[in-house]
Amino acid sequence: MEAGLSLLPWLLVAAGFFFALGWLGAKIDVKRLLTESRALPKAYFKGVNFLLNEQPDKAIDALVEASKQHPEAIELQFALGQLFRRRGEIDRALRVHKDLSERSGLSLSERSAALFETALDYHKSGLLDYAEKILTDLIKSNTCADTQLVQIQKLLLNLYQQERQWRKAIDVARLLDADVAQASRQYMSQIANFYCELAIEYYLAGNAVDANKALGLALAEYPRCVRANLLGGEWLAAAGNHNAAILAWQKIEAQDAAFIGLCAKPMLAAYASMGEDTRGMAAISRYQQDYAQLDLFDALFQATLKNAGANAAYQLVKNDLRQNPTLVGLERLLEAQLLNTPATTDAANAATDERADLEIEHAIVHSHASRLAVYLCQHCGFKAKQYYWHCPACASWDSFPPRRTAEYDTAERHLARSQVEHIKQQ
Repeated sequence: MEAGLSLLPWLLVAAGFFFALGWLGAKIDVKRLLTESRALPKAYFKGVNFLLNEQPDKAIDALVEASKQHPEAIELQFALGQLFRRRGEIDRALRVHKDLSERSGLSLSERSAALFETALDYHKSGLLDYAEKILTDLIKSNTCADTQLVQIQKLLLNLYQQERQWRKAIDVARLLDADVAQASRQYMSQIANFYCELAIEYYLAGNAVDANKALGLALAEYPRCVRANLLGGEWLAAAGNHNAAILAWQKIEAQDAAFIGLCAKPMLAAYASMGEDTRGMAAISRYQQDYAQLDLFDALFQATLKNAGANAAYQLVKNDLRQNPTLVGLERLLEAQLLNTPATTDAANAATDERADLEIEHAIVHSHASRLAVYLCQHCGFKAKQYYWHCPACASWDSFPPRRTAEYDTAERHLARSQVEHIKQQ
């Protein structure tokens, strides 16, 4: 107890000492901050103020003035170059960034950052060869930090896709996936699409062997690559091997049944080529019952109309509409009714009036249905009448769900109904 009391004065002295150190350090930091802020030119603060007030033209003028007064301010030069690029003044951005990259006294990370910004400028201006040379040299230099290296590889991947250099794109995508577990890889689907693009190039060049090898590599990279089986089936059907084409398309159900509608029409055509229209319609009908998609429904409607007539098509639409009510389904119902309604009649022109009414109704529904029956990119919202694997607007891969916008609610209702039926069966 006495020992503890004897230590108490020393503890108070130590606490006071550390408090004094903290106060002195804080005072020095504040003094340093004030000194540095006074060293900055007034034009810098004017530029920041203009930026905050969304006046980029005046901000650039002020920052240019500040950079002339303090050319050693590296971060200011970077900000100025990025502002030029954002405004589309690529020549001015290039001058700033090239001057930075050639300046002496920069650290390795600062020089790498300046070179990367220069590559971005070249990429933005469409001078892809110049951008590629800078980026590949940066990777070879082995001087970039990990986060900087990832940025370089992503830009290089984007560049190779623009140039359609699919093999190089595959190599870079593998590098980006190299440090993660197999289950966490983000670029498997993209790599599979790159192999599919390679396969298309081989096929168009008449090299069917290498085209099929590329499709096999796509499936090996990403077993759920629906696109590979769609292309494989298409090429088999074009070669007259319709049975093998159907088998290729049937694999899609196990990969992702949501995509089965994309092969509905070619599958029916393959069955028809073998003289098995009824079997083909039965297969598509089963898919429609299980998965309820507009593409399946439309293909089945057209096949029924062709093989069984307008009345059978009308009954098909009528029954399906009860299960899967959509505006597109209503349009098909009106179309079938029109085909079943004669153009003229002797009974006081009653049928003619009925047909005229149906034509008006069909035209109104069609105008609305056509706006809804589109594929929608989940990344940027781009709408398309046809399905895309690579979004034309934002260049994202696999960003289009296989369902059209008009059938989202129907799909949810169908799934809920299927779950209820499954519970009842249990």
